[in-house]
Amino acid sequence: MEHYQLLKYAHLIPAVLILAGFIAHTFMLWKANRSGDAAVLTRKLRVTRLYSMPAIGLVTLSLPVSGWWLVHTVGLSLGATWLLFSAKLFGVLVLFGLLLHNRLGAWQKAVAAGNVPVKLLRFVIAYAAVMLVLLLAIFALMGAKPA
Repeated sequence: MEHYQLLKYAHLIPAVLILAGFIAHTFMLWKANRSGDAAVLTRKLRVTRLYSMPAIGLVTLSLPVSGWWLVHTVGLSLGATWLLFSAKLFGVLVLFGLLLHNRLGAWQKAVAAGNVPVKLLRFVIAYAAVMLVLLLAIFALMGAKPA
C-alpha cells in the first residue's frame, strides 16, 4: 500500500508544479510586459522559452507514465471514459503548449524589434487561456475518477 501512496505523490506533485509554474510564468511575463522595459521582457521571454518551458514540458510528459503506472497498480481499466477523455485533452494540451512556445518566440522577436502587434498578444493570451482550461479540465477528470 505504501507503494501506491508513493505513486500518488509522484503523480500529484508534478501536476501541482505544472499548474504553479504556468501561473508563475504568466504573472512574471504580464508584470514584465506592464513594466515597459523591452530588455527585461526580452530576457524573461528568452529564459521562459529556453529553460522553463522545456522543463515544464518534461514534467508534463512524465504524467502519462506515472498515471499509467498508478492505474495499472490499482487495477483500473485503461479504457475508462475519464481516462480516455483526459488522454485526448492531454494531447491537445501538448499541441497548444507547442503553439504557445512558438508565439512566445514571435513575441520575443517583436519586442526586440520594437513593434508588438496587438494580434500577437491576443494569440499568446488565447493560447495561455486554452492551456489553463485544458489543465483544469484534466484535473477535474482526474478528481472525478473512481477511488
